[in-house]
Amino acid sequence: MKLIIADLKDDRQWAAVTGLSKARFEKLLPLFGASYLALYGKPVAERQAALDIPPSLPSEKDLLFFTLFSLKTGLTYDALGFVSGMDRANAKRNQSLGLKVLQQALEQAGCLPARSFADAEEFAAYLQDEPKLLLDGLEQRTQRPQQDEAQADCYSGKKSVTPSKP
Repeated sequence: MKLIIADLKDDRQWAAVTGLSKARFEKLLPLFGASYLALYGKPVAERQAALDIPPSLPSEKDLLFFTLFSLKTGLTYDALGFVSGMDRANAKRNQSLGLKVLQQALEQAGCLPARSFADAEEFAAYLQDEPKLLLDGLEQRTQRPQQDEAQADCYSGKKSVTPSKP
């Protein structure tokens, strides 16, 4: 099985597999292509022509689609490679390449949010015009160290709730 862009029929399907409508995808594509050219000096097709094997992603459009699909679906590299017709190593390599190009394209378009701040005041100033702020605070399980001193750094402060006896 291989992903085929032409199989997408409507904006609902586009959004389901890329996170964008077809129109937004088409608007992003020239920025993505320009960033690819700036980073690598040649279009995808020219770089792929030097390979002895047929390319998995022969154009900027295919690379952008693959990158957005990988982000939207969150598949493992094994599964991503399977549905894309490539092995897991190529899936990872192509996703990394696409992410690098996409990040540059979004930076040049002024669409990336700030990722780091010097202090809380700078963060507050950056968000002063935003009416709401959503944070993902999912707690992750970790293996606690066996040494007492190191365990103290991993202590959450939460108490275990034991059922009371009747």
